[in-house]
Amino acid sequence: MNKILRMAVAAAFIASASCVSAQSNAGYPITPVAFTQVKVNDSFWTPRLVASRETTIPLAFTKCEETGRYTNFTHAAEHLKDPSKEFPDASWTFTFDDTDPYKTIEGASYLLQTFPKAKFKGKLLSEYVDSVIAVIGSAQEPDGYLYTPLTKAPSKPHEWAGTKRWEKVEILSHEFYNLGHMLESAVAHYQATGKRNFLDIAIKYADCVCREIGNGEGQVARVPGHQIAEMGLCKLYLVTGDKKYLEQAKYFLDMRGKTSRKDLYSQAHIPVVDQKEAVGHAVRAGYMYSGMADVAALTGDKAYINAIDSIWENITSKKYYITGGVGARHNGEAYGDNYELPNASAYCETCAQIAHVYLNHRLFLLHGDAKYYDCVERTLYNGLISGVSLQGNAFFYPNPLATSTGMNYVRQAWFGCACCPSNICRFIPSIPGYVYAVKDDNVFVNLFLGNTGNIKVNGKSIVLQQETQYPYDGDIAVKIAKGSGEFALNIRIPGWVRNQVVPSDLYSYADNQSLGYKVSVNGEEIDAKTLTNGYAVISRKWKTGDVVRVHLDMKPRLVRANMKVKEDRGQMAVECGPLVYCAEWPDNEADIHNYLMNPKATYTMQPNYILDLEDGSKHTVTAITTEAQVLGYGNDGKLQAADKKLTLIPYYAWDHRGAKGAMSVWMPTDVSASHATRVVYNKNESNGFFGR
Repeated sequence: MNKILRMAVAAAFIASASCVSAQSNAGYPITPVAFTQVKVNDSFWTPRLVASRETTIPLAFTKCEETGRYTNFTHAAEHLKDPSKEFPDASWTFTFDDTDPYKTIEGASYLLQTFPKAKFKGKLLSEYVDSVIAVIGSAQEPDGYLYTPLTKAPSKPHEWAGTKRWEKVEILSHEFYNLGHMLESAVAHYQATGKRNFLDIAIKYADCVCREIGNGEGQVARVPGHQIAEMGLCKLYLVTGDKKYLEQAKYFLDMRGKTSRKDLYSQAHIPVVDQKEAVGHAVRAGYMYSGMADVAALTGDKAYINAIDSIWENITSKKYYITGGVGARHNGEAYGDNYELPNASAYCETCAQIAHVYLNHRLFLLHGDAKYYDCVERTLYNGLISGVSLQGNAFFYPNPLATSTGMNYVRQAWFGCACCPSNICRFIPSIPGYVYAVKDDNVFVNLFLGNTGNIKVNGKSIVLQQETQYPYDGDIAVKIAKGSGEFALNIRIPGWVRNQVVPSDLYSYADNQSLGYKVSVNGEEIDAKTLTNGYAVISRKWKTGDVVRVHLDMKPRLVRANMKVKEDRGQMAVECGPLVYCAEWPDNEADIHNYLMNPKATYTMQPNYILDLEDGSKHTVTAITTEAQVLGYGNDGKLQAADKKLTLIPYYAWDHRGAKGAMSVWMPTDVSASHATRVVYNKNESNGFFGR
C-alpha cells in the first residue's frame, strides 16, 4: 500500500476508534505496489490464476466444508451461547485447522482483483467469503480471543491446546500461528474489498493478544511455537498505522530464546539478533526470518538488519537448492548443515519455498537490491510452482530434485495436514503484488509478466503496461500507457543473464558462454551496461506512449555446484532463463539415471514441445534437447555406451504423466557420478543396445 493510501486508511481507523494507540505512518524504505493495482494478463501466469479460480480455491473451500473446518467455528459459537454444550475434537483434527479457512479466504481475496465476478456454489465468491467470515466471527469470545480447540470444549480441549489460554502456545497449541494467518487473511480481504467485517474480527483478537502477552503486570511472557504472528502483526500495523502491533511483533522476536522454549528446531536456541545461520524447521524459520526482515525494515534496527542479512547470506551461499528450494532434511522438515543439499531426499516443503519468497521480497523492500528478486524469481518459477499441478488440483508437500523408477512419487489431491495446499491457495493469486515497487521518484520493475499496473510516483498516477512471453522468451516491452512526468524506471537485469546463477559461489555456469542484454527507449538503444544494484536505471521525462524494450539473451546454460556440495559432484544441471530443467522418464528412451551428459555437446531449445498429461490434457513448454550417452552392461558383462538423445523439460512441469519412471535435475557429466545397468543388446541398432 503506498504511503498516501496508508495514511488515509490510518486516519479512517482513528476516526472510527478502532485503533487506540499512537499512530505511525512509517513503512518500508521501498513501497510495494499493492496487488489491487496490478491486473495480470499473461501467457504463463494467467492459466495459473484461472486454475486457482476454477479449481484450487473451490477445492480448498470444499475441503474446509467436508473436513469440519467450519464446524469447529459453529461448535465454538454454540458453546458460547450455551456453556453446557461442549464439542471435543475428533482424533484426526489439528490445532491449526482454523488456518485453512483463513488462508483460503486470503487467496480468494487476492483472486477477486483478477476475477471480480468469480462464483462458487452458485453465488458470487465474494458473497461466499462473507458467509464464511460470519461463521468465523461467531466463534469469537467477548474479549476477542478466537481459538476453537479451546473455546468449543474448555473442559475437554484438544490435547495440544492446554487447559487454559497460552498454556501450550510455545509447543503445540498454535494460538499465535492461527492469529498470524488470520491477520494476513483479514488484511488481504480488507485491501481487496474495502470491507471491515473480517478485519475487525482480526483486530479484536490481536488486541486481546497485545493485552495479555508481555512483561507487564497481569501479562504472561510467551513466544509463538510456530512463527507467523510476527508477519501478520506487521501487516496489521501497516494497514492501521497502530504501532502497538509492530511492537508486539518485535516483542515476540526479542523474547525468543528467553522463555521456556530454547530449541534449535524452532529457532529459539539463542536470541534472534545473535542468529547468523538458517537452522531448524524450514517453514517456521522462513516465517520468523520474514518477520525479522519486517521489523528490520519498519524500525531500522541495526541489530535486526545485521542478523537477517547474515542469515540470508548463509542460506544463499550454503543452503539453497538450484530450484530455489530450502530445507534439506525430511527429519524435522529442516535446514541441514552447510552444503548439505541431497537431491532424492530433498524435502523442500512447498510452504518453505513460499516463506523464502516472503523473506526475499521483504529484503528487497529493505535494501533495494535486485539480488533478492533474483532469488524470488528462482524460487517462484521452479521450486514453488512445482508444488501444485498445472490443473491446480494436486499438491506436493516435499519437492525433491530426483526420483527413482518405481518410487510412485505423485502429487496428492489433499493432505490431512493441509498447510501446503492452503498456502498455495493464498500465494498464487497474490502474484500481482510482487511485480512493481516505488521509492520517491523511482519505479522498480521486478517481475516480467503481462500486466497493467496503476502506480503512483511523486504523487502522480501513471499506468504501465507490460507485454512479454517470459519465461520462455527474453523480450519485454514496458509501455507508459497513461501519465507523464520525470521519474526513473528501474528495470531488473536478472543475474542469470549477467553470468550469475545465484548471488553467491554456491553455483556457477560451466559452459563458457556469455549472454547479453539490450535496452531501448522508443526504438533507440541506450547504454545500459552500468547497473545500479542490478537495475538498468532510465531517468527521463516520460510521456504517454513511451516504450522501453528489453532483450535478454536466453540460451540453455550448464550449471555446476560448488565442490563442497558432495551430492552434485561430477554432475551438471541445465537451465534457460529463470527456468531450471530436469530429465523425466516419458521424454527419454532410457532410464535417465543411466545417461551421461556431454558438457561440450550442443544444447538446443525446442519451443512448442507438447506434454501429454495424465488427465488427457496437454501443456506446451520449451524443452531442451542434446546428444548424450547411455551407459549399460552388455550380455558379455562389458560396459557399453550408446548415443541417445536427452530431452529435458522445465522442473515445474514434472510428475504430470504418471510415476512409471525417474526424474532428475542433476545429470552426470563424469563417469564417476554415472550409473549403469544391464541392458538388452540389439544388433539391429546402430547405437548398440536399447536403454531399458
